[in-house]
Amino acid sequence: MSPRSASVNEELRRRSRERLLQATVELVAERGYEATTLADIADRAGSARGLVSYYFPGKRQLLQSAVHRLMHLTLEEGLEREPRPSDGRERLARAIDAILGLTHEQPVLMRAHMAGILQAQGFVRCPEQQRLAALLRDTVERYGARDVDTEYPLLRANLMGAVFAALLPGAPMDAVQLRAELFQRYGLDWELGVPPVPVP
Repeated sequence: MSPRSASVNEELRRRSRERLLQATVELVAERGYEATTLADIADRAGSARGLVSYYFPGKRQLLQSAVHRLMHLTLEEGLEREPRPSDGRERLARAIDAILGLTHEQPVLMRAHMAGILQAQGFVRCPEQQRLAALLRDTVERYGARDVDTEYPLLRANLMGAVFAALLPGAPMDAVQLRAELFQRYGLDWELGVPPVPVP
């Protein structure tokens, strides 16, 4: 039996990591962050428990990577939906709607993610976050921003602020109001994008 090639090993590692990220999303959404253990995640992913520590330094970093992956996939799906947008304003509207929609669909997960960002270790830069950032930067560039290096962090901050506002316990803002505020800020027509279902 010949040894596996480097490319096969790399693909197996990628799949193993993605199973852990998916299991994290599922379990935190079902049980909450505190009630989810690394052992639970490994079991759900069908992975050896030591693999979690091999790929991620801790549960908080694993959660951030998992949510960044989910945000990237959700954003990519929204941007690639037919008919694909050629207009930068439509693309930005879809990006805003994708993040607001994910917040509406996954409040427990997104609240845990935002709480983690405010912890001492703060924002985690990982491959999943870098892919999400690249997609958002591209969206800002296609929108026609004069200075992408300035406009991308502002868009990221505006989206994070909207997520916080939508999930604030005891005083959440309505999704329609948040969308209206963001669309006004970026000069987007209400008919653009794919509006998320408003919270009743």
